[in-house]
Amino acid sequence: MIERLELRNLTVFTGLTLELSPKINVIIGENGTGKTHLLKAAYGLCAGAPLFKNKPDTGDDELEAALTAKLLRLFMPLDDKLGKMHRQGATDQAYLSAKFAGGQKIAATFFNNSKALAVQDRANYEKYQAEAVFIPTKEVLSFMKGFNSLYEKYGLSFDQTYQDICLLLDLPEVRPETLHEKSKWAMAEIEGICGGRFVFYGGGKVTFKTETAEYSANSMAEGFRKAGILSRLLETGAIQPGVSGPLFWDEPESNLNPKLMKLLVQILLELSRNGQQIILATHDYVLLKWFDLLMDKGKDDHVRFHSLYRDADTSEIKVASTEDYLKITPNPIDEAFGFLINQEIENDMGGLGK
Repeated sequence: MIERLELRNLTVFTGLTLELSPKINVIIGENGTGKTHLLKAAYGLCAGAPLFKNKPDTGDDELEAALTAKLLRLFMPLDDKLGKMHRQGATDQAYLSAKFAGGQKIAATFFNNSKALAVQDRANYEKYQAEAVFIPTKEVLSFMKGFNSLYEKYGLSFDQTYQDICLLLDLPEVRPETLHEKSKWAMAEIEGICGGRFVFYGGGKVTFKTETAEYSANSMAEGFRKAGILSRLLETGAIQPGVSGPLFWDEPESNLNPKLMKLLVQILLELSRNGQQIILATHDYVLLKWFDLLMDKGKDDHVRFHSLYRDADTSEIKVASTEDYLKITPNPIDEAFGFLINQEIENDMGGLGK
């Protein structure tokens, strides 16, 4: 898991340091404050895990090439140039680093004319082999078939989080007896609320199966397909509490009904209680509030809220972090909900008080 993330002169960030909870981290902020960029940067810095797992003696040059390629495919900068990810107007080099719970670290730099990252610090990085998972905003079950080959051949305009998740979903399921008990519980809960389960036949073919019939995955509600992605990642062991790396999730609330949203938060809390670090970004008041309401400190729950905002004086992106929902400042989600309530009251009262 990641303990600390530092970003300087990367895209919109002048200088940002994030101290992450080992359990659940919820990132909020208005559009343009860099929530998705933060998730992608952290995810990209975890890219050494599969590299060293397959080749323990990976050298600096190979590592730099792999990290550069990963970030380019995640961020998709203009003209596919790394230098375009350097903060506009900055004179110092861009810097991004992650410190992991086991003492490992990776830090790299680049300038606006750089073609590749320069690794500055890789202390014990080769020992970090817990692979991260990134669930992007859009569900992928509806277009999985043939996606991977098309992505490689034609360079589709999807960032690499979509290819990565499709590859993970197409892995074979692990033996049931090796599944974590909480993974089994979560899969059963998702099957119960969806009324069936998604079946993966390989090659991107996915169907939805009930006790009496089988349907195309595309005919199912998008919210169910999104829940099905989480269930499948548990089924394949891509998410394995206490073993796998961080779970990054960009806007998990997208297309979920309130009932599914509550179940999702319950599942994420349960996974975090069993050693799974979760880092998500959201715009949704209901999701944010469910974390506040369902968190149980008696079960050692720990949710850290990180609010990204643009400083009024310097226009720099800054962060305010807290474990107390009521102390989230600024909280654009809560503020927007408050404006909505005030408008409703004003409409109901008509001209009274004017």
